[in-house]
Amino acid sequence: MSIDAGITRRALAPFVAGAAIAGAAACSPQIATEPVSRRFPKDFLWGVATSAFQIEGACDAGGRGPSIWDVFAGDPSHIADHSDASLATDSYRRCEDDVALIADAGLKAYRFSISWPRVLPEGAGAVNEEGLDYYSRLVDALLEKRIAPYATLFHWDLPEALYEVGGWGARDTAMRLADYAGLIGNRLGDRIKNFIILNEAAVHTIVGHVIGRHAPGIRGAKLLGPATHHQNLGQGLSIKALRAVRSDCRIGTTMALMPSRPEGSSWHVMNDLPAYAFESIWNGAYLDPLFRGGYPLVMLPFVDGLIKDGDMTIARQPIDFLGVNYYSPTYIKFDRTNPAYVGPGLPPEGVPLDAFGREIDPKGLSEVLARLRDDYGNPEIIVTENGCSDGLGTGPARLDDRFRIAYLTHHLEAVKAAMDKGSPVRGFFAWTLVDNWEWDEGYMAKFGLVSMDRKTGLRLPKASYHWLKELAHTGVLKPF
Repeated sequence: MSIDAGITRRALAPFVAGAAIAGAAACSPQIATEPVSRRFPKDFLWGVATSAFQIEGACDAGGRGPSIWDVFAGDPSHIADHSDASLATDSYRRCEDDVALIADAGLKAYRFSISWPRVLPEGAGAVNEEGLDYYSRLVDALLEKRIAPYATLFHWDLPEALYEVGGWGARDTAMRLADYAGLIGNRLGDRIKNFIILNEAAVHTIVGHVIGRHAPGIRGAKLLGPATHHQNLGQGLSIKALRAVRSDCRIGTTMALMPSRPEGSSWHVMNDLPAYAFESIWNGAYLDPLFRGGYPLVMLPFVDGLIKDGDMTIARQPIDFLGVNYYSPTYIKFDRTNPAYVGPGLPPEGVPLDAFGREIDPKGLSEVLARLRDDYGNPEIIVTENGCSDGLGTGPARLDDRFRIAYLTHHLEAVKAAMDKGSPVRGFFAWTLVDNWEWDEGYMAKFGLVSMDRKTGLRLPKASYHWLKELAHTGVLKPF
């Protein structure tokens, strides 16, 4: 498989050029996903998750500056259906409709992201008050309905102005992220009490700066180290900046965590080391700095020369919760054509697959939660994304989406089983509220609990929306 073949926002078919390989891979643990009890605690947080660039539209409205995704999607060849996000779900104009959908479902939390270029069109300097007012109105509307805002500060939409002076390849971008975090904390932290610094830094680094299938569209391993380290550094600086202006906020970050498994059922010895290397780059390069204050051995050649005195102390900031996004495990094989010998593998034959050809495996989520419990100090966790898409295509969404109910049910069984074993999981956010603009898939992927007609704007709740509404009301997960 070439680096151009089948690598999408959610598919995440892995490829890393130039990785140093070290260590040994362990076999995937056999972890039960059947819970002792199917009743969640009364204070368990049920919510939905979105991101600004995927839902807001109005990309040139209200003083918003361009982001790297505006530029990337400006080339139709980058997007599967040649669309752009100028409409998305029109949430910039219809945020009250979003709030009504969340409230009507009885959900108590909403994870959204703040568009950095909508607030700071140049990435720094003058504040766009009209853009900031949009988020102020959204937060007020949520609080009026007793819905807790969970605000992600960076969900990949880096201001183009910052990219043009180096982007995540430049150390200065970490400083600008901290300035932006302090601004948001100062202006909105009186009402937003839960902040998420980064969304899926591994995806943004590898798919955007190594594979080139996401913005900014860079290929090659040159920026693997800088983009990784500067996001980790910026995250630590941002946590400090938020805490400096608001002592009453809860601060976390969200990672796309997935087990990295060697391809092959039993005779996979040649694939073990590449799987270990990829796991260290995808998961360890973000977990280790945050919880251990260092990088895995595999990452050291990439960050050599970038780490300054005090950087790892800054990166290792205490957090109040860790957001876990989970969709599937990944499979890795030994690849002689790759300088790193790390190549994308295939899932086992006969396993259930999602719309992207990935294995549907709730045990992978069990493994992630067990590893956080056993190896990283058992931090408080919120599952900040989990969900699945209709089959890819331009047709209408499936309103009778029992496949999605089954998917969510089985992953929630894994969550509850982990809780029974001592993992402090406090909430679950389904991805996503309304069928949105799904990055390089455009409108081909449909992850929403609610459909939207792009021509009329009509929004129709799916069966999964009503299912989640009942679950949030009763707290009891029925078997599927």
